[in-house]
Amino acid sequence: MNEALLRSLTPSVLAVLVRRGADFAAAEDAVQDALVEAIRVWPADPPRDAKGWLVTVAWRRFLDATRAEAARRRREDLVDQEPAPGPATTVDDTLQLYFLCAHPSLTPSSAVALTLRAVGGLTTRQIAQAYLVPEATMAQRISRAKRTVSNVRFDRPGDVATVLRVLYLVFNEGYSGDVDLAAEAIRLTRQLAAVIDHPEVAGLLALMLLHHARRAARTAPDGSLVPLAEQDRGRWDTESIAEGIAILQAALARDRLGEFQAQAAIAALHADAPTAEETDWVQIVEWYDELAGLTDSPVVRLNRAVAVGEADGARAGLAALAALDPSLPRHTAAAAYLHERDGDLVTAARLYAEAARKAPNLAERDHLTRQAARLNTRGCH
Repeated sequence: MNEALLRSLTPSVLAVLVRRGADFAAAEDAVQDALVEAIRVWPADPPRDAKGWLVTVAWRRFLDATRAEAARRRREDLVDQEPAPGPATTVDDTLQLYFLCAHPSLTPSSAVALTLRAVGGLTTRQIAQAYLVPEATMAQRISRAKRTVSNVRFDRPGDVATVLRVLYLVFNEGYSGDVDLAAEAIRLTRQLAAVIDHPEVAGLLALMLLHHARRAARTAPDGSLVPLAEQDRGRWDTESIAEGIAILQAALARDRLGEFQAQAAIAALHADAPTAEETDWVQIVEWYDELAGLTDSPVVRLNRAVAVGEADGARAGLAALAALDPSLPRHTAAAAYLHERDGDLVTAARLYAEAARKAPNLAERDHLTRQAARLNTRGCH
C-alpha cells in the first residue's frame, strides 16, 4: 500500500467533490471513507486509475451520506407537522435509533462515534474534537463501525450506558460547538428518563438542565465568552436550576453514584451560589475527587486542579496542575488563570497567548487573546 500516493491524491480528490457540489466538510468525510476503503482493498486489488477510483468511491460515500441526512431531516419534518401528542408511552424513533446504533457488536467508543455521525448529525471533525483524537483516526473508527454493522441485524439494541454517553456528547457539542443540539439532547434524555428508572439517567438529565440554565449568560451581546465568575446570574433560568437540583437530589438519595450525578452535583453547587465569591469550592473539590475516582479522567483532574486553586489558593492549584500532562486540552489556559491568581501577570499573559493559539474554537481563542491583552496592558502601567 503506497500511503504517500494516497496522501498526494487526497487534495485533488477533495477538490473534485467540491466542484461537483459537495460542501467541504461532507467532502472531507467522504474522502476519508474512501481512503480507509483503499487501504483495505488496494493491497489485493490495486486499481489502474488510483485517482479515478478514489473519486468514484468518495462520491458514492458522499451521496449515501447526503441521502441519509435528507431522510433524517424528512423524518424530523414529519414529526414537527404532527399534532402535539399526549403523554408518551414509548420512546420516539430517534431515541430508538440511538439504541440501535449502540449495537453489541461494536465497542462502546465505536458505537458512540457511529451514532453521533449517523443520527446526531455531527461531522467527523466535531466527533474527533469531542474524543480528543485526530480527525483521521476518528474517520477510520467510524468507517470500521459502518463495516461492522453493515451485515448484521439490528435486533439487539445497545445498553443504556452507551446511549447516555452519546446523549452527553451531543449535548456538549450543542452547548458549546457549531451545531445546536442541546435542546434535542435534553428532549431525548427526558424521554429516556420517562421509560428507564436509573439514577444515572436522572443524573444526566439534571446535569443538562443545570448547564443549559446558564446558557443565556455565557456570551456577551458581541458573541464573546463570559466566564462563569463574571456571568449575570440574573439571566440564569431559575426554573431549570430548580428542576435540575430536584432531579439530582432524588437520584443521589438512591445511593448509586455515577459520573453524571457527580458532574451534576458540581454544576448544582455553582448554580446554587448567589455570587461567584460565595461558591462552595471546598465541596466542589470533594465532588471532583469522587468524579476522578469514578472516571480516572485527565480532564476531570485538570478541572479539579482549578477548583483546588479556588479552594486552597493558586499555589495549591498549580501544584495539582503540575502533576498532569501539559498537552491536555486547556491545560495552558488553566495554568494561565492560576498564575494570574498567584500574581505572576507576566507568566499568565504569556500562557494566555499560548493557550489562544491552541484554542479549539474561535470564541475561546478570542477570549484568551483578550485575557492576554488585558494583562499586557496592565503590565505597561
